[in-house]
Amino acid sequence: MALPLDKLGAKFDVGSSILSAEKAREYALATNDGNALYATGRYAPPVFGVVPTWSAMVAAVEGVVPPDAQKRIVHGERDMHFHAPLIPGMRLHSESEAHSWRVGSSSTRYTIRIISRDDSGNLVLDQYVTMFIQKENTGESAGPDKPDHGFPDAARANELCLRSCHIDADQTYRYRDASGDNMPIHIDDAFAKRVGLPGIIVHGLCTMAMNGHAVIDGLAGGDPARLKRLAVRWSKHVLPGTDLVTRIYDGGTDGDRRILAFESTSEGSLVVTNGRAEILTA
Repeated sequence: MALPLDKLGAKFDVGSSILSAEKAREYALATNDGNALYATGRYAPPVFGVVPTWSAMVAAVEGVVPPDAQKRIVHGERDMHFHAPLIPGMRLHSESEAHSWRVGSSSTRYTIRIISRDDSGNLVLDQYVTMFIQKENTGESAGPDKPDHGFPDAARANELCLRSCHIDADQTYRYRDASGDNMPIHIDDAFAKRVGLPGIIVHGLCTMAMNGHAVIDGLAGGDPARLKRLAVRWSKHVLPGTDLVTRIYDGGTDGDRRILAFESTSEGSLVVTNGRAEILTA
């Protein structure tokens, strides 16, 4: 069943949410990030921004994608633009929008845009969430292109650093508790195997948080306020008990921003592709 063209541009206002210092610290620990700025409550981890905006994403799925197709959705990409650092105690007012979809030969790519502002109306976080609706290839492509975060070929010759993060045996349970993501493929081994997986797999957003940690720790001096963009495409599942190895490359500069390209492997397989980060140069 094709996505309904009359839903393109539909907006979903889900109200506001306060960034909890306790939950932000829990999220950092659940993603193996020991940055002291999170422990002291000065900042929240950047990817923690998915937690207070989760309901906005769900509203844009349930309000647009037909119920039978919702069962075939796979979270494929996320692109986070940080206009201000996330600070515990900040209230975010979030609205999602059916931004665009692209019909392919075997699936449809549905992109949701989520905009979050503070109490003064200032833009804090702008996200593009892309879902792949498997076995859906009918209807028309519609809506504007999402921002590009493809890996520039020239960057591969300029590797800047490598960071490895071990994924613990209990990682998915800790991430569930910190994020509220209860999908059974991450916490129920028998269920995961019934749907064709080798067992429990790690939440994609958990690995994205680890990518963010690699960028901030490796090239932003440990300062999360310097991170202005973080984007990934998940290409393969990651298993608990393995290592996530992230290689970061120089993508040049754009004004006051340093552009970074990155990708991650686990057990020798490429699991995160088209990674892009932008950090302030000073």
